[in-house]
Amino acid sequence: MRDEICKKCRAVGEKLFLKGEKCYTPKCPMVRRGIAFHGKNKRKPALTPYGRQLLEKQKAKLIYGIREKQLQRYFNLAYKKQGATPIILAQILESRLDNVIVRAGFVSNRASARQLISHGCFLLNGRKHNISSTILKHGDIVSVNPNVLQREIFKNIKEKLTKNNPPKFIEVDPDKLTITIVKEPDLEELKMPIDFPSIVEFYSK
Repeated sequence: MRDEICKKCRAVGEKLFLKGEKCYTPKCPMVRRGIAFHGKNKRKPALTPYGRQLLEKQKAKLIYGIREKQLQRYFNLAYKKQGATPIILAQILESRLDNVIVRAGFVSNRASARQLISHGCFLLNGRKHNISSTILKHGDIVSVNPNVLQREIFKNIKEKLTKNNPPKFIEVDPDKLTITIVKEPDLEELKMPIDFPSIVEFYSK
């Protein structure tokens, strides 16, 4: 039976890297099987502007593991702020606690990050925090709960963090096992496979 997570990538016609490290290996089903398109020419069908908006919306929800109501709420937050709404929307999504833990290198996918957060494995500014959707801000510090350091997943974490190359909006201390938010996420650096202006166009109607 096909992997349910990999089916989501096939549904949108491109790799979304939902399983983290496995998606970068030849074992990835998208690499082994490729993408099948139906019809006479078996080519990727051309999308209407509306179809493109729906596709980009779906990609954002799958990549960040959020629902429609959450994405719309993030759009509303971005729309109220001064600046380019597509950029602000992307920065909000990138600043979610679960996403930051992935970017820091603690785990390779957001589903695993959410599980660890819900189990109380992380502290936010020194206090136990179990809400994955929290939007972090400049100066926030995320650290590993000392009570969970003996768990298998944290045994070689210092070495793992040292090898990781985190984005510049966070600073990771492999010795202290901390993540500090030092600036706004830079979309040029992150190169997300999402067209955020299309999402903004959809919700702006």
